[in-house]
Amino acid sequence: MRSIQRLLGVIAIVLVVVLSWPSSVQAASSAAIRAYDDVKAATKDFSGQTLLQAEFSNAKLANANFSNANLRGAVFNGVLLTNANFHAADLSDSIAYLSDLSGADLSDAILTSAMLLKSRFRGANVTGADFSDALLDRDQVLALCQTASGVNPLTGVDTRDSLGCR
Repeated sequence: MRSIQRLLGVIAIVLVVVLSWPSSVQAASSAAIRAYDDVKAATKDFSGQTLLQAEFSNAKLANANFSNANLRGAVFNGVLLTNANFHAADLSDSIAYLSDLSGADLSDAILTSAMLLKSRFRGANVTGADFSDALLDRDQVLALCQTASGVNPLTGVDTRDSLGCR
């Protein structure tokens, strides 16, 4: 079952890359996707903002505030997000690849169908987070299961169940 989910995740990543590759029409529209490349500020406040399909690449966003933000389909590639606040944020269908979310507050966040491969979550607070159908590295799942608890207030999904904890 897990191998099927991983295969589907890889297929989904390929589709995201292929479908988001800019064509000549898309390249003319800067409003299609907002990119936040090389953001260096130590603290950023994105709380409550709608950041659909926003792209963050090689950004340093330690202690950033994304609480209650709509980040559906957002991409975090190689982003430093240590101690960032994602409380009650919607990260459905998002991608976090090679990103460091150590110490991040993901409490009550929705991470359904998110691809979180090669990212670190050491010491992250996942109380009430919903990871349904999300893809994480096995070692990260095992570590998160050590402290996972609660039920997401919007989806009603148990955090431990969504991670597949035993």
